[in-house]
Amino acid sequence: METSYYLAVDLGATSGRTVLAAFDGQKVELRELTRFKNPMIPMSGHLYWDLPALYYQVLQALKRVAEERIPLVSVGIDTWGCDFSLFTADGRLASLPYSYRDAHTEGSMEKFFARVPAETVYGHTGIQFMEFNSLFQLDTLKREGCKALEMAEKILFTPDALSYLLTGQAVAEYTVASTSQLLNPSTGDLDAELLAALGLPRGKFGRVVLPGTVVGRLTPQVRRYTGLPELPVVAVAGHDTASAVAAIPTVDGDFAYLSCGTWSLLGVEMAHPVITADSFRHNFTNEGGLDGTTRFLKNICGLWLFERCREEWHDAPSNVAELAATCETSSYEGLIFPDWEGFAHPLSMPQAIRDYCGRTGQEAPQTPADYCRCIFRSLALRYRQVVEQLRTMVDIPIRRLHVIGGGSLNRHLMQYAANATGLPVVAGPSEGTALGNALVQIRTAGGTDSLAGMRRLSVASVDTVTYEPSGSPEWEEAYARFSRLQVQ
Repeated sequence: METSYYLAVDLGATSGRTVLAAFDGQKVELRELTRFKNPMIPMSGHLYWDLPALYYQVLQALKRVAEERIPLVSVGIDTWGCDFSLFTADGRLASLPYSYRDAHTEGSMEKFFARVPAETVYGHTGIQFMEFNSLFQLDTLKREGCKALEMAEKILFTPDALSYLLTGQAVAEYTVASTSQLLNPSTGDLDAELLAALGLPRGKFGRVVLPGTVVGRLTPQVRRYTGLPELPVVAVAGHDTASAVAAIPTVDGDFAYLSCGTWSLLGVEMAHPVITADSFRHNFTNEGGLDGTTRFLKNICGLWLFERCREEWHDAPSNVAELAATCETSSYEGLIFPDWEGFAHPLSMPQAIRDYCGRTGQEAPQTPADYCRCIFRSLALRYRQVVEQLRTMVDIPIRRLHVIGGGSLNRHLMQYAANATGLPVVAGPSEGTALGNALVQIRTAGGTDSLAGMRRLSVASVDTVTYEPSGSPEWEEAYARFSRLQVQ
């Protein structure tokens, strides 16, 4: 079979990359073309994303493809969830999109629940409650009289906004739309009652499309700028976690998965949503996956804790792996609850951790090594807690934990996760999101015919590392302490 090529645009909430996927019929090989930062822009008292800059980076990658004369089959874009862009009737960007880290949604859930009860919202969507969900972002903008929202004729989630700029076609890809707390999984469309509560007509949002749908083709302007032909843009699994989960290298379903990066998303793959009193009480979410599957999972504040601390450790090793390894030189025993609200967007993450330790009667960490040990061990214990909650709500046998994303390269966190959960941890691929993005494009082009086929290709294409649990009683004692801390 002649090798075919696909461009995966993979945008995270701190950085982005474009990856060229080469498929020879048996396996997929990835080559990073470009990598760039995606900073939040502090401006006028708010935090924004620079969507035009991200679009420019996509164009530059397409230009490079043309310059290298790569016979590209298609392009696909995945990003983080919840955030959206506003466009006027003539296709112009009405304003820079807000970042989900912006504090303007603080207290927004309670204001919305005064009109629509929380139980009703969860019953219609099955999505966990977080103040930055699109539902609450839109309600905040509406209440504050946002002029850009008033002018907007199109409200497009981030991957769909970039596809719109490339093709002129407005869609709402299913997996990213499911993160918004606006999608009703029973109908497969945006929920009419919630839209009515927002005072927004359905027509302002693109039509819902499933992963693998061809959104459109590059516009004449994009073709002139890049030098490429009329290439199709494919709606992949637009939510980065959905793309990553699609690329899990496995041939069975007896596992939980952990997408490990800025966020840790831990869950299982289900044939249907789980919307019950228990899932509501534990605030679990039902996000869309491929082939009608549901990603039943919990969002956990992940390596954001570590990344934000690194920004202030000017005397610590600059190499991430070297810095992470310092956790083994510390004997610090303090723990934090990673999802404490004070860790969401503090001015100083080390100070927030010290504050938490003070609130819980613990000695504060003193060195970067102490902080690393505290963060990694606390995350591992949170993973155990979520796995135990999953086991009470689903009947899937969880015999191992598959870890995908950049965090899978952190061998210390991976071993801690195995020790804490008592499960073998299968780490890799680290570039699972880009691989899943490419696999959806390959499937669209006829290279495979199912999600199972995509995962068989992943097994053939990637290497993994398995970490076995140690079974040390130290972890049982640590978990008991962790369980008492979380209410603070």
